[in-house]
Amino acid sequence: MTSTVSAAPASSPVRTEIATLWRLSWPMLVGQLATVGMGVADVAMTGHVSAAELAAVSLGTSVWSIILVTVMGVMMAVNSVVAHEMGAGRFDKISHSVRESLWMGAIVGIVGCLAANACTRLFDHIGLEAAVAERAKIFLHIISLGMPAFACYRALYGYTTSINQTKPIMVIAICGLLYNIALNWMLVFGKFGLPKLGALGCAVSTASGVWLMLAAMVIWIKISSAYRMTYPFTRWEGPNWREIGSMLRLGLPIGVTHFAEVSAFGIVSLLVARFGVVQVSAHQIALNFVSLVFMVPLSFGIGALTRVGQAMGEGNAVRARFVAWTGTGMCIAFGVLSAIFIALFRWQIAAMYTSDAAVQATCAMLLLFAALFQLSDSTQVAAASAMRGYQVTRSPMVIQMIAFWGVALPVGWILGLAPSWFPWSPAQPMQATGFWIGLVLGLTVAAVLLAWSLNKLSALRVRAADVSA
Repeated sequence: MTSTVSAAPASSPVRTEIATLWRLSWPMLVGQLATVGMGVADVAMTGHVSAAELAAVSLGTSVWSIILVTVMGVMMAVNSVVAHEMGAGRFDKISHSVRESLWMGAIVGIVGCLAANACTRLFDHIGLEAAVAERAKIFLHIISLGMPAFACYRALYGYTTSINQTKPIMVIAICGLLYNIALNWMLVFGKFGLPKLGALGCAVSTASGVWLMLAAMVIWIKISSAYRMTYPFTRWEGPNWREIGSMLRLGLPIGVTHFAEVSAFGIVSLLVARFGVVQVSAHQIALNFVSLVFMVPLSFGIGALTRVGQAMGEGNAVRARFVAWTGTGMCIAFGVLSAIFIALFRWQIAAMYTSDAAVQATCAMLLLFAALFQLSDSTQVAAASAMRGYQVTRSPMVIQMIAFWGVALPVGWILGLAPSWFPWSPAQPMQATGFWIGLVLGLTVAAVLLAWSLNKLSALRVRAADVSA
């Protein structure tokens, strides 16, 4: 037995960490894809009702998604806090922190709900038909009722993933998707004697589905023995504003980062729309596909955040650095594979979405740029997530805002629109291609700066641990 141990390959710790991170991350990946699938089901079903209903869903969902992703970022603070406490073995503290995170979720969710309702006023000022604007407003009023439940669900999401229990995320998300599809079908088309609500049926199914997912998570935590040592529902506890404030200081920069990224892509979509149906269709197809692919490094990133947080909670800065770079390496490897896949099969990907030859050709060209930024996109999300595991969130926020708002959008605007007053504008607008070049450059800047910052941060924490020892 001794000889067997000594003969083990030197790379075995890396393989062990990769296997651990994969076991932690793949249920989250399935859950993320199921969540994305809800939006796909909404668009697909209303597209068979009428163009006006599809427009109402698309407009309402665009606002809902921006606020949803921002809230999700704010609530990601729970992952880091609980992971640190899990690593330190402070199980009684975990239950207290979860109770406080639910208070934070309720507050953030209500703010998100109010923000979504306030955004309905935008629909009166963007040149929509009155009927479409009114349907979009009602859609957003209804779906926003699910925001408090979503924020609290994300609090429990952060709790369960940070104690290495990710199966509930997958199962509940899949059940939520099936519920969403079934209720959509009944309410959108008026089946089984239910009213035919069209776009509003999607809002009802999504809002009610989020509340049911929250209830399912609470029930799972109640009945599963895996939560016995950290069970958060043993007693009532009021809000501790100091601790809620501390979590918000961690979470708000992440929320701002997510908002900056999503809003940048949204602005690009609006600017590309002026170039006609072919350009905007190709852009939306390419963006939809890369958004699905992004779920993989995002899930690995959340797993790395958890593992780094647990290692730092243990006070093991060396292992935290090892875990951070192993997770980043996994994301980089996936980025290389996805880049090759997209580059080789870009025409087939475009053909899956549309039969229009002009759209296919433009989309295939944009997918080449998507292949180029796969490595950068995977690297930046991995490095930013690992830094959040160290409970460092402000510097990733600054870097990603510079990358998206200081590089990607200005460069894309200059190349895509070719303003005549700018001395280095191209002779002709590059349209969607110009904006995608901007995205490639912005994501590259983010990847380089975040990887450098992660390396510096992790090395500093190791040196600090050596000095204190």
